[in-house]
Amino acid sequence: MGNGTRKGALAVGAALVCASLALALAACSGTTSSSASNGVDTSNVPTRESITVNETIENSADGEHAIEADGTTESYSNVAVVKSGEADGDEADFYGENSAIFATNGATLSLDQIIVDTDGTHANAVFSYGEGTTVNISNSVIETVGDCSGGLMTTGGGTMNATNLNIVTSGRSSAAIRSDRGGGTVTVTGGSYVTNGVGSPVVYSTADITVSSAYMESTASQGIVVEGQNSVTLNDVELVANNTTKNGDHSDYYQAVMVYQSMSGDADSGEASFTMSGGTLTNGTGDIFFVTNTVATINLDSATIINNGDGVFLRAAAAGWGNSGSNGGQVTLNAANQAIDGDIVVDEVSNLNLYLSSDSTFSGEINSDGETGEVYVELDSGSKWVLTGDSYITSLTCDADSIDLNGHTLYVDGQEYVAGTASTGTAVEATASSSGGGGDMGTPPDASGEKGGTPPEKPSGDKGGTPPSSSKKSGN
Repeated sequence: MGNGTRKGALAVGAALVCASLALALAACSGTTSSSASNGVDTSNVPTRESITVNETIENSADGEHAIEADGTTESYSNVAVVKSGEADGDEADFYGENSAIFATNGATLSLDQIIVDTDGTHANAVFSYGEGTTVNISNSVIETVGDCSGGLMTTGGGTMNATNLNIVTSGRSSAAIRSDRGGGTVTVTGGSYVTNGVGSPVVYSTADITVSSAYMESTASQGIVVEGQNSVTLNDVELVANNTTKNGDHSDYYQAVMVYQSMSGDADSGEASFTMSGGTLTNGTGDIFFVTNTVATINLDSATIINNGDGVFLRAAAAGWGNSGSNGGQVTLNAANQAIDGDIVVDEVSNLNLYLSSDSTFSGEINSDGETGEVYVELDSGSKWVLTGDSYITSLTCDADSIDLNGHTLYVDGQEYVAGTASTGTAVEATASSSGGGGDMGTPPDASGEKGGTPPEKPSGDKGGTPPSSSKKSGN
């Protein structure tokens, strides 16, 4: 354990953390109370006071861990873990150096009723690295305050299973639920997950991540970011996103959910996926969805979506990633039992297939400002589009009573649509070049071709050698 130290039961119990780490107790409690009135039951989310601490495990050495499971099966409960120290970016982000708790080489690590605090740059809290490695964590409290310090971190094909956690992060590029090169599988059920830093969405996915029945809030960044050929699935969650600060100059827009390809090599190019079933998404600033430089599928079913910002429902457009002219967003939006309220913008290098089914409704306009991206709209029997402004699309499939012009004009492939007529059209075909793979998009640096940009096996000795370079993103 290097310079780590273990201490016996402390009189301070749950209040063990030094003053420099203690800022989140009020935030944790506040998160629980604020979410309880909004549909997700957080009454059983753990707090520091609710966890009995019998032992404290500390480590302050650069690059080391307080707890490490290397090819073993281990379990910890009723412990507090305190980690400081620094690490290089790629060593920490890809391979878990300097994380408070680290599992690798096919280990199975079980954690229950623990408190984890980290205070250092690249000091992730709980890290699962490599295929065959599994971390199971439940009923625990996590706080990170340094930059580049995620709450849960999964890379290299690892597995992370989390149940009923209370996570708060404060640093820059510090997602509560985070993955990096090589991705893996992350399943989160219940709990509260709050981020306060710039470029720190609640979820940053280069993996397959599913969150169910949880409260999620970002106070400065997007709520969700999906990069490359990866996915995020939300089931009956409450997501509150307030993207108030940009993390760079790549994009002019703020958004709640961003789907993109950075071309850094940290995620394979291909079709990204965002799915939301039930639950509530509340956006405080800008757009709801932003898709750029990738092919993406967005699936919405019975979700309540509220935009308190001044942006649109969906923007598919080029930004600062990829090669100009082929870096738009290519989106398939499937809406079932869904109300969509807001406008849609598809720029000239982007396209959209919008499918409304199972009595879904869309109240809004499409490309009213003259954007020229290809757009196909299909409504099944019982679904309805109510225009709120003149709209321009490429193709349309609908019944005679599916379109309510509401005093506006709909142009389909340049021709004015006549109210009360049925139509049969053709969907837009996505092209590989705009997904970020092949053609003039170029090849991501150091990408291996494996799912998620799998990092090479970490060699032994001298902090694992030098990993490939990485261009960190974490938002706009």
